[in-house]
Amino acid sequence: MRTGFVTLVGRPNVGKSTLLNKILKTKVAITSDKPQTTRTRITGVLNRPDAQVVFVDTPGIHKPRTQLGTRLNATAQGTINDVDVVCFVLDATQPFGRGDQWVANLIPPNSVCIVNKADKAKPKEVADQLVAAAGLKLSEYFPLSAKTGDGVTALVDHLVSRLPVGPQYFPDDMVTDVPEAFMVAELVREQLLRRTHDELPHSIAARVTEWDWPLIRCEILVERNSQKGIVIGHKGQVLKEVGIAVRQQLPEGTYLELLVKVDKDWQSRPKAMERFGY
Repeated sequence: MRTGFVTLVGRPNVGKSTLLNKILKTKVAITSDKPQTTRTRITGVLNRPDAQVVFVDTPGIHKPRTQLGTRLNATAQGTINDVDVVCFVLDATQPFGRGDQWVANLIPPNSVCIVNKADKAKPKEVADQLVAAAGLKLSEYFPLSAKTGDGVTALVDHLVSRLPVGPQYFPDDMVTDVPEAFMVAELVREQLLRRTHDELPHSIAARVTEWDWPLIRCEILVERNSQKGIVIGHKGQVLKEVGIAVRQQLPEGTYLELLVKVDKDWQSRPKAMERFGY
């Protein structure tokens, strides 16, 4: 039995969370096309007859503009030295840039390089990304598609081979350590991210404030009154759509109540960020 920890690091929107969900064949991390979708360290456990791989999904490492951004970077960088294998994820549809190089400078030389989104990229783009990444002289390179699953099995088999022999860290039936209430709040935020644009996604936070089955009350936080109107939508349409989409992912009979509040500049206040687990 091989057991150990693997972290996924990279810039925002390279597909780390999508890859984690594909590996585990279940949803443990929300996804969207907005930067900084992942805001916390999320653990996903892959159980196989021969191995237990504990994956750690991290926020995208970026140039921070707020105290929240600084905290997200610290969360991601904090996993690099605490795991058995580091996976550096690149986007095949985007040229290798300074942001990628900055992340690459943080990781050990025995890291694994993953060139993701091979399903969207042209063959030449994948090849160019592999050539650019080859200059990093990392241990292995895997072009794949987290969306379709092509190449994922080969990656996982390699990661298992890199882990030490040892006891399991978690029970066989455990897939994630994410609390249910936190996951519900994340599902709410995911649906809001899919319906809002520009700078608003960065200003949205969510948390469950009451859990008395079948009632789940979730608080949505924004930074300005104008943002509150956008989140609620004309005659409450946006909030209604969000509630319907989230309930479809919850047990039948769930009553989800969504409340929108304004907390000015919460991204710059430590106590406000801590209230949402950031």
